Amino acid sequence: MPFQCRGARCQIPRWITFTLIAAGIYHVLFGAWVNFWPHACFDIASIDRPNHPALWRGVGLLSIALGIGFLIAARSPIRHWPIVLAGFAKFNLVIIAFISSLFDGPLSTHLLLLALVDDVIWWFPFAVILWVAAQAHIGRPPSREAPLTLEEAAKEYHLSSGETLEAAGKDQTLAMVFLRHFGCTFTRQILRELQSLKDEADRHGARLVLVHMLEEGDESAYLEPRKGIARIADPMCELYRAFGLGKGGFLELFGPHVIFRMSVALIRGCGVGHLAGDGLQMPGAFLYRDGKIISAQRAQTQADLPDLPRLFEGLPEPAPSNGAPAPNRPEPAVVSNP
Repeated sequence: MPFQCRGARCQIPRWITFTLIAAGIYHVLFGAWVNFWPHACFDIASIDRPNHPALWRGVGLLSIALGIGFLIAARSPIRHWPIVLAGFAKFNLVIIAFISSLFDGPLSTHLLLLALVDDVIWWFPFAVILWVAAQAHIGRPPSREAPLTLEEAAKEYHLSSGETLEAAGKDQTLAMVFLRHFGCTFTRQILRELQSLKDEADRHGARLVLVHMLEEGDESAYLEPRKGIARIADPMCELYRAFGLGKGGFLELFGPHVIFRMSVALIRGCGVGHLAGDGLQMPGAFLYRDGKIISAQRAQTQADLPDLPRLFEGLPEPAPSNGAPAPNRPEPAVVSNP
């Protein structure tokens, strides 16, 4: 769901505001109806009236309070996401209650219609609103209207060793691994296997470079034991964009494949940390040389880990240390994850 944020203010689609206003008005009116005519709902649904209408009136008051909350949230849905979450939780609970009631016997058509109007129709738009709020809170909006080109980014960004990306990649292959945020389970898995990545890069005569989303130097808390591996700080994800890495959607971040891979990683002890970067940013791995991407792995989900052996497939082997010429190999080719 695209939207733009400037500071603490986010421009969101107008339908979100209208949806919350409509939900607020409905819940206020429904609550008032329940309180003024507590038996009407039961009579229409052809079910017995409650012995204690005061309890049903209490449900109506809760509906009024929730409706007022939706009207407040309509002014700033991103800021007031807890109110939206409370409504979404209510919809889920009622839907679950109705589904469980089906096992006790058939429900009247009027009662099913009430559940549809009162909860089911609001479920999907509220789920989308919550996803938009999550994007605003865990993601970072682009800092420029037009993304940097690869050439511009290579001149602007520096390695932790001091040289620009353009200079570092001149006459030398860089194996660049773009990380997700440092609290991500899969980033923690990559860091555990970092020595293997470095050994693979060294075997092909390449230099391993990690790209992260913290301010320069802040990554030392996560990478201090791995001194000697070059890093590039990209807190606004501009270098990510220049290499063609975008934000993940719901399935890319929380799809079944991701949940399964995350469960396996957690069992292996990779753990989960606090959000340290853009939680929506997708990872990737590239071979970069002389201003060009010569091989690429752009992750299809956040669970895709860098596969350096596959990145180097089809590329020339480095010359032997004795100075003898390297055997003939095919020209470099760009590859991507399927």
